[in-house]
Amino acid sequence: RKKLIMTKILFYINTIHGGGAARVMINLAKYFSEDGYEAILVTSFRDTWEYPVASAVRRFTLEEQEIKQSRLERNLSRISKLRKICKEEKPDILISFMEEPNFRAILATRGLPVKTLVSVRNDPNKEYAGKLGAFVGKVLLPMADGCVFQTKEAQEWFPKKLQKKSKIIYNAVKEDFYRIERKPNRGEIVTCGRLTEQKNHALLISAFADVVKQYPYATLKIYGEGVLQNTLQEQIDALGLQNKVFLMGVTDDVEKVLKTADLFVLSSDHEGMPNALMEAMAAGVPCISTDCPCGGPRELFGESLKQKLIPCHDAGLMVAKICEFLESAETGLLEKKCAEVFQPQNVNAVWKKYLQEIIDKKSR
Repeated sequence: RKKLIMTKILFYINTIHGGGAARVMINLAKYFSEDGYEAILVTSFRDTWEYPVASAVRRFTLEEQEIKQSRLERNLSRISKLRKICKEEKPDILISFMEEPNFRAILATRGLPVKTLVSVRNDPNKEYAGKLGAFVGKVLLPMADGCVFQTKEAQEWFPKKLQKKSKIIYNAVKEDFYRIERKPNRGEIVTCGRLTEQKNHALLISAFADVVKQYPYATLKIYGEGVLQNTLQEQIDALGLQNKVFLMGVTDDVEKVLKTADLFVLSSDHEGMPNALMEAMAAGVPCISTDCPCGGPRELFGESLKQKLIPCHDAGLMVAKICEFLESAETGLLEKKCAEVFQPQNVNAVWKKYLQEIIDKKSR
């Protein structure tokens, strides 16, 4: 409480009921609230299940229940409610994550003495697709005072005006993952991610069908739930892999999963900065990943692990890399070394420094 006037930060995201971006925002709000800042979290609406929010973080919601309106009405309503909170709370800065909250934050703070820091959390080609998306990305986003990207490739998609005042910051991975004492089960291959087209679990399952012919002791466990659950189960049954490939559902104990994993495989077609892969690396699990846009795995792996990247949709090379691993005595030490960068204290320090730079800049 040494500071007489606390710096006030308003965080804004649609929901906190799942997904990596929501987790990152909640952890950031907690960190700043413990570091002498006043932190307020605003969501568009409440959900029946939500990530827990630190007690020191004040919580607002624009709608108690999600209001079903046309896209235009919904956005106008949320922008005006967000603006009202900004006028009443007078934060020094508003930090938003994801496409819709980003443009709402910029419009809600026009003409107010509130700095805006937006963050792009996914592949811009997907998140800012179409005419409207391009307008938001190329015209509205550069009006922000700052922007956090997760990869160089994502940053380069946007106009120079935004790139110049932006920063690349990785997600932080909880300390618990760095402290896992691994006891891998030989041949236990795992992956974590929603059962959606983007994650392309179908590719991993078909590659695994070839792996298991050579290494009958291998198993594949897929953690997550989603719309493709039945389709993937049908694929598993058709390949006769019922006793080898398991759809495990959602887990809230990823540490336990990584403790026994022998290998982690990410098969996505596109990703922002994949949290699941980062957690596996922090735990020291050997990893293989598709070299998917917008460049997250490539940046995480760096030079020392780039031989473990495979082109998207390349089942043949995925088979070869998994078999190569099963033949080796690899321990995941290189993965753990690369993961030092995203230790929470390192990531939080970068956020704090960048945030202060934006707040301290005189309004143009």
